[in-house]
This record gives sequence, structure tokens and C-alpha cells, in this order.
Amino acid sequence: MKILVLNYEYPPVGGGGGRLCEKLCEALVERGHSLRVVTAGVGDLPRDAVVRGVRVLRPRSFRRQRDTCTVSEMGLYVTTAFFEALSQARHWRPDVIHAHFVVPTGALAWVVSRMAGVRYVVTAHLGDVPGGVPEQTSGLFRYVKPFARLFWRGAGARTAISSFVGSLAETAFGTPPDVVIPNGIPAIPPQVVAARDVPEILMVGRLSVQKNPLLAAEALALVPAAVNWRLRVIGKGPLEEDFRRALGARGLLDRVEFCGWLSEDAVRARMAAADLLLLPSLHEGLPMAAVEALWHGLAIVGSKIGGLRDVVRDGLNGSLCELRAPDFASALTALLSDREWLLAARGESLKLAGAFDFEKSVTAYEAILADQARRR
Repeated sequence: MKILVLNYEYPPVGGGGGRLCEKLCEALVERGHSLRVVTAGVGDLPRDAVVRGVRVLRPRSFRRQRDTCTVSEMGLYVTTAFFEALSQARHWRPDVIHAHFVVPTGALAWVVSRMAGVRYVVTAHLGDVPGGVPEQTSGLFRYVKPFARLFWRGAGARTAISSFVGSLAETAFGTPPDVVIPNGIPAIPPQVVAARDVPEILMVGRLSVQKNPLLAAEALALVPAAVNWRLRVIGKGPLEEDFRRALGARGLLDRVEFCGWLSEDAVRARMAAADLLLLPSLHEGLPMAAVEALWHGLAIVGSKIGGLRDVVRDGLNGSLCELRAPDFASALTALLSDREWLLAARGESLKLAGAFDFEKSVTAYEAILADQARRR
């Protein structure tokens, strides 16, 4: 197939949704398909480049930062990417379009699909669905929800990255996804779960309101001083300085290492050296960091939210907590102070990892894209 992919984020720009898109595109190229991605140009990134077999087109988008994007910048992507996407659809003549995110990318896919006569598949990730990240998008969806419903229903096929995101989409748009395709990662060699003298905690992702790092600082301060632990923070974001100050005010900075953004290989190396993933998020669709943590045999302590129920079996491979610091502190203390419980939880994560085999995800996407290509 010739597949035109539309996504306002694509590495090194964006977060988990962009990384999922990148890995999927590269895997489909390996299976013999031809892919072109129209995404956002940022800074001095090449406007037209072939990256691991995928042609990546980056028309100027006026986006200012790689790791964060404002609502207005999302809207500008639809405008600035329009002519490139339409040109590709008319002249390259793809068999199918794959749009990641109902908003804003669904708008671009809807228009280009109708102007060029190419069917599209849309994938919902979380923040692009009403109720997914309400503190960030409730104002936006007050105005664009009717249009988002049109973009969702106008697709030839609809997918969601988790059962939770799928249920949100059905509630908001009145039509369920045709299939839920969980995020996966390529299988890695079997991991050895070993006890460490000082358990290591990881936090991975953008330090933003959604990821809720300040709650982590409160919770860690409530863990008894006699309990040993170290924390590594991978990622950056608008709350980084506030997070540092919160840890410093509680006398915890000497236990914490801020790593910034790391390469994929470096993240995996950190995962292999860790024991526990901490996710105090307000909202998640299906976080890639949690999926990877399963494959590395990490216990997970996370928020009791829909997007984590697919990766955390409460009481088996970790704990799901109410969004209160004492609840997180209690779960962390139980795992960090009981080596047998920590090792058992890590072993359970390894057992769950097989459900998130990336090859299964690629096969599912390939099938639904091929079905739409045949119906063109």
C-alpha cells in the first residue's frame, strides 16, 4: 500500500502519540508498504527527509517548541499542512490516509479525503477526545465538539489506543471505534528481575499538569525516611522548575536525578536498571512508558484512572491510587520496604507484557488500512 500519514506531531517533535506513529510507520515500511508523513515543521528540522524508510514532510507550522504545543499552534498545523497534504493525496495518490488524533489532524484528513477521493482511518489517542484531558481541552471542545464528531464519523474506520479512550470516543461522538489497538513496543529479550540494595524509581514523560509531578514530590516526602529509594526523572516540561523546588523544599533533591530527554536506547538502559515506574498522572490514554515498563519487569504505581487499568493489575504488578499524596506514599512504602513484594510485582509485569506485543498492533493497523484501501 501507499499510505499517507497525517499527524501534527512526529519525532523529534511531540510526545507518546508521535512516537507511536513513528514506530508504526517504520514497521509498515519494513513490511513492504510505502509511507509519507505530513507533520509540523519546527526550527531547523529538514522540510523533506527520508528517515528509516519513511518520507517525512514538514511544512512550516509556526510551532515554537518541540515538546509542547498550544491550541492555536494545533489549529495552525491544519492550515500550514493543508497544501502539502492535498498535493500528496492528488499527485502521489495514496491508497489510504491514516490520521492520528481526531483533533486537530482529523480536520485535515476530512477535508483532504473529500477533495482527493481517498478514504481515511482516524486513531484517537486521548487529549483529542472530549473528557480525555479536561483541564486542557474542555474550553476547546465547547466549540469544536460538533466538528470533531464529524471528523470521527466521517472516517472510513476508527481506532482507539485503549478501551478507555474508545469508551470516551463513543460517549462523545455517538459511534464506537471499529477496533481498539493497544500501544505496543517491539519485544525485547527476557529481563532478569533482581533485587537491588537501593530501589530505583523512574518517572518518564513531559513534566506537565497532566503528568502531575508535584503530587509525586508530596508523596515521596511522606515515605518514611528509613525507606531507601532513588528517583530518576526522564523528560522536561513547564513544571520542571516547580518540581525541583518542591523536592528541594522537602529535602529530597539529593535522592533525585533529572536526566532531561534521552534517546530511546538510553531510556531502555534506564528502564533496565530500575525497579518501579511512578505515574501520578491526572489522565492517560495508554502511556508508552507504562507499556515499556512491563517489558522491563518494573512494578508500577499509578493513578486510579481508566488509561492505566490496561497495564496495572492493582495488587499484582503494582498499585492504583486515588489522586492523594498519602495514598501514593502508602503504595510506594509497601513496595520499597518489602523486597519480596517488589520482586513479585515486577514478575507479574513481565507476564502482562505479552499483551502489548508491537507486532500484533502493527498487524491490526495493517489490516484496517488495507480494508479501507480496497474500498477506495
